[in-house]
Amino acid sequence: MSTSIAQKMSRQGQWFQPAEADPDASIRLLLFPHAGSGAIIYRDWPELLPRDIGAQALTLPGRQERRGEQAFTEWEPLVEGLYEAVLATNDNRPFAFYGHCLGAQLAYELAVRMERDGVQGPLMVGMSGWAPKGFFCPTEEHIEMPTDELISWIKRLGSFPADIYDNPEMLAMVIPALRSDLSVAAQRKDHGALVPCPLVSYGGKNDGLQEEDDAFQSWVPRSPQYLGHREYPGGHFFIDSHAEAITQDFCSHLYRLAAAAKKLT
Repeated sequence: MSTSIAQKMSRQGQWFQPAEADPDASIRLLLFPHAGSGAIIYRDWPELLPRDIGAQALTLPGRQERRGEQAFTEWEPLVEGLYEAVLATNDNRPFAFYGHCLGAQLAYELAVRMERDGVQGPLMVGMSGWAPKGFFCPTEEHIEMPTDELISWIKRLGSFPADIYDNPEMLAMVIPALRSDLSVAAQRKDHGALVPCPLVSYGGKNDGLQEEDDAFQSWVPRSPQYLGHREYPGGHFFIDSHAEAITQDFCSHLYRLAAAAKKLT
């Protein structure tokens, strides 16, 4: 029997941190970060979430403690490996997804595939910093951008802590992971699939990657249970400054949906 992608990768590194959600939590929350980053962007979320929601944040190969592993550069292999890793977290507790930018794209794809395969899917999905229409999509030109230009670009977006840009050692770790993730995102094909569960979206009022003013309206025909859009001051990484407000809003929806689902069992 062939060894799965997730099994191969799990020998080297851990997909989610922590590996298991708090056993006392009644609901699990899987968090998916933006391109080039890992679980660290959600480091403050466990303290902001209610105690009965157990967070587990994704770190892909090629960054943070997994930087010794080869990063994915193609969409399909990444999704397949991540899909197996997500299924491996299943412990029969209800769960939800939240993703930012590339993480939102992955959360969307995973939710669609879980329904297609007839397996337990998320109670709801939270999307921020991305929508299926009206958002920046990287091209080969962006992927192969000279390092100094790439650094200037991500600096304008404010995608990493300011001290990273003056630290050559840190940049040497961040840039390869970012290029890999841009390559992955460039290969994603939009099939117009419906989200099989309730969805709520979040955005920054001055997001430099949002190319159309009404971009988040593109979720309306894709989710029969679209819970609406919340907008906050800031750019693409508004979540850094508004994590408390986002988690409160997200959890209010999640509790309501979890209670409704419990009544049906």
